[in-house]
Order: sequence, then C-alpha cells, then structure tokens
Amino acid sequence: MLFKKLILPTSLLLLLPFFFAFKQDIIQPVQLDWETYFKGKADERSPFIALTAMTWEYSYNSTVYRNRVVIKLKNEVRIDKNRSWVKWDKIKDPQVRASLLHHEQGHVNIQYILLSEAERVLKNRNYSVNSYKAQIAELANQISSYFDTMQRNYDDETEHGSNHKMQARWDQIIADKMEESRAATLASQQ
Repeated sequence: MLFKKLILPTSLLLLLPFFFAFKQDIIQPVQLDWETYFKGKADERSPFIALTAMTWEYSYNSTVYRNRVVIKLKNEVRIDKNRSWVKWDKIKDPQVRASLLHHEQGHVNIQYILLSEAERVLKNRNYSVNSYKAQIAELANQISSYFDTMQRNYDDETEHGSNHKMQARWDQIIADKMEESRAATLASQQ
C-alpha cells in the first residue's frame, strides 16, 4: 500500500492537520460550530481573528490487472479542533461571531469541494503501469495547488469575511462549485 499525506498550504486563515474528518462518501461538508471545532489556543501574534486547521489526506491501494492500474482510494479532510482557534475577545457581538463562523464555514466547504474533486479525478483515470505513482502524485499536487489558490482568493477577495458583498459573491461561487462537483461525481459513477 502506498500512503501519501498531502498538506495543503491554504491560507493564513487555514492551517492544516487533523481531527474531525469528512470522507468522500458523505453528502455534505461538516458544519462548524464554535464550541466543537475551535478548542485551540489563539495565536495572539496573528492578525486574524480565527483559524480553521485542516488537512487533506489521501492514500490508495493499487492493483495491476491486464496491463491496467486499478486504485482503491482513501480520501479525507480532517479538521483539527485543537489547532483551530478564535480570539473570543475580538468577537463579542453575536452578529460578528455569526459572520465570522460563516466565513470559516466557507473554508470548510472549499475543502469539501477539493475532497469531491480529488475523489472523481484520481479514481477516474487510466494510469500507466510504469508511472502511475508519479501520475497520481502529480494529479494530487495539481488539485492541491488549485484549491490552495482558491482558499487564498477567498480570503483575499472577502477580506477574511469582512467584505460582506464579496462574501455573498463567494458564497454563491462555493455553492455553485459544490453542485458542479456533485453532478460530475454522479455522472462519473454512471
């Protein structure tokens, strides 16, 4: 069995490691709440008010049958509640808390899209028997890079959730991408 752990450097608001996992077989991403997912000690030096720590991990078993590589993929995103934090003194207003949690949920939703796309892309390929390991690693790196950029753009354009007009625009982008990903996954399974 080949095990790969790909850590995505996704943005300053989004660190990485693990805890609460969601896998490719779930229909919806994890829904964040402050009490469950933000147990870590806040980084007082950070300019940000909250951080959601996540990782994407994939591994696979491979079988070569009649000169064709078949992979069994394990693919998951984990939320590390002990490394995710919030500066409570900065968000006393309930409306601000709700808005910030909504923004952080957007990061989780983007990772859910990554999970769905990785599942679809990595499974539905014809790999070369001689170079499938390198091909899988390259695809995983491309997926990681794409979603890393998406996470950074999300933070930059929404100004980390403080630009409500852009947050609403990104909410729609994320919802559309989630639906596209679901549809593509369903189509590839038929």
